[in-house]
Order: sequence, then C-alpha cells, then structure tokens
Amino acid sequence: MRAYFAPEQLKHDPKQFMWEGRIVDPKDVKERTDALLRALAALNIPVYAPDDFDLSPLQAVHAQGYLDFLQHAYEHWQTLRNPGIEVLPSHSPYYNGRIEQLSRPECPSTSPVARAGYYLGDLSSPMGPHTWESSLRSAHSAVAAARAVLAGDQAAYALCRPSGHHVRHDCAAGFCYLNNGAIAVQQLRERFSRVAVLDIDVHHGDGTQQIFYGRSDVLTVSLHADPIDYYPFFTGYTHETGYGEGEGYNLNLPMPRGSTDDAWLQQFQIACERIADFRPQALMIALGFDAHVDDPLGVLSLSDDCFRKVGASIAALGLPTVLVQEGGYAVDVIGASLQAFLEGFLGRKAAPFAAIP
Repeated sequence: MRAYFAPEQLKHDPKQFMWEGRIVDPKDVKERTDALLRALAALNIPVYAPDDFDLSPLQAVHAQGYLDFLQHAYEHWQTLRNPGIEVLPSHSPYYNGRIEQLSRPECPSTSPVARAGYYLGDLSSPMGPHTWESSLRSAHSAVAAARAVLAGDQAAYALCRPSGHHVRHDCAAGFCYLNNGAIAVQQLRERFSRVAVLDIDVHHGDGTQQIFYGRSDVLTVSLHADPIDYYPFFTGYTHETGYGEGEGYNLNLPMPRGSTDDAWLQQFQIACERIADFRPQALMIALGFDAHVDDPLGVLSLSDDCFRKVGASIAALGLPTVLVQEGGYAVDVIGASLQAFLEGFLGRKAAPFAAIP
C-alpha cells in the first residue's frame, strides 16, 4: 500500500474557531500530520506527493460558484475596511433544507461578508491566506489515492488535511473546505459502477451524505455520535435513508455518548453487513480517529485495539479501498490510532509507535 500527502497541506494554519459559545484555539493543528506520517513510517508505507490534478476532480463534486469563493475568499476579505485575521461568517442565509436540492443558486451579493456567510456554514472553518492551497492539495491527495486504486492497487491512503466530510456541494463546515472523500468516490466511479462509503469519524459525515443522498450508485454509511446533542446536530439521524433514486442507499448509525468498544463494534458489524448486501465494487473509508477515548472533541470512548479490529474487518470485505483521513485531534494518540488501524488492515505489526517527544 502507498500513501499520498502534499507538503502544501501544512500551510493551512487556522487561528481560532467557535466552540460552545467561546472563541478557542484551533484543534486542526499541523502536529497532527507529523504524528500520522510517523505512523506510516513505522509500517514502511511510502508517502508520495500527489500530482497537480487542477480543478476538474473538484468540479465533479462541488458547485463552481463555491469553488470560485474558496479560491478568492481571503484576497477579497482584505478589501474590507478593517478585516479580521481570517475569513469568518457573521451571518447565515435562510435555507429550508430541501433534500431534493443538491445546490443553491450562487450568492447574489459580491460583498466578501455576504459571500462568507453564504458559503461558510459555521464558525469552525476560518480561512487564512493559505487555506485554499492546502485544501486543494488535500483534495489532490485523495484523487491520487483513488487513481492508485483505479490503476490496480488493492488499497491506498490519503493523508488529507484539511479534512473534508462536512463539506456539502456548496458549503464548508467543521474544519473542512473540500469534500476529499466524495471527490475520491467520484473518481472511483469512473471504473466501478457501485461504490460504498463507510464513515467512522465521531461526527456524522453530513456533507458526504448530502452529495450522494439522491443516488443509488453510492451507498453512504456513517457510524457516529448521536447528533441529538452533538455536532453537526441537524443531520445523522436514522430516518435519513436517501431521497428519490437514492432512497434506501443512506444508513446512519448514531451512538450514545460514552459508547465503548463492544457497543460500537456491534453497530460496525451492521454497517459491514449493509455494505456486503450492496455488493459494491470499491470502498471509500472516511477514517476519523476522534472517537478515541482521549480525543478532546470526541464523546465516544474507543480504544486503539478497537481501531485495529476495524481495520481487519474492513480488509476482510476484500474490496479495492481508498482510505481518506478525516478527524482526530489528540496529537499524542492519533498516530498510534492510525498505526493500530493499519496493522489490522494490513495484517502485520509495526515497531512500537514513537510518541511526540
């Protein structure tokens, strides 16, 4: 197996985000990436910089008006009389949540303030001078991993930072700006007629769900903390099963706060059975580790051994698989979590993970 990561992904350097009514220090810090890279090295997994795939893979998933906003948001922000250090929305437009609509009209206003409110879904996705470049190269890492699988590799890993599963067709949210996983899935569809998504991040993959909600060629399964009192709050419930042609092709498995390995693995088995019933030709894993017991933003209590078992179970599905990194914000444990997952997935042990000094 090979991995993909672009050094430009480190340039994104958020300064703040809103959490429970307070502006706090960011959690998507660059040190997360260092820990993940060391886990790959411990397993002798080579890491390659992705090619520059331009915008075409992104345009297959995201609205052009949204991509235009991302490319120029920080530049336009600087034209304000007294701009803040990052692009952040000060308001949100009314949206009725109609599931039959993949996209909204483009923002009718040219104001940087209006466009930030239209295209940034919450206060957890600040945009600095390098956010677009890092997001673009993060998406390119996902494209490279998908193309490796298209070329015949059984599996490939994309170290995506920033993450992506909260991004809708035309709206950023939750530390995410481009939906790397959805972009990888769309690449896989060039060869495979049915692709399954399995999202194990602690947060519901609301953006991925929205992008594929009306389609029957992509099964979307998300195992996450119950959104009744946890981000993203408005989606991720069991009654959300798809719309139109996609009815029956979306499965949400919300878990109560505090759930531990055994309860979580029972639900995970249901996810695997649904995927097997779908009979996909390829699989994309949205690989979050923020369900770990020590994660600062998580509310579940999973162990590294649980991630090891999950990796082995996913490998047992026997499908060409793209692993796309999502969340995980405990810098001192995320590398060990990835190593445990990959040990299970690859069926081999690595040297003990070297924690950050």
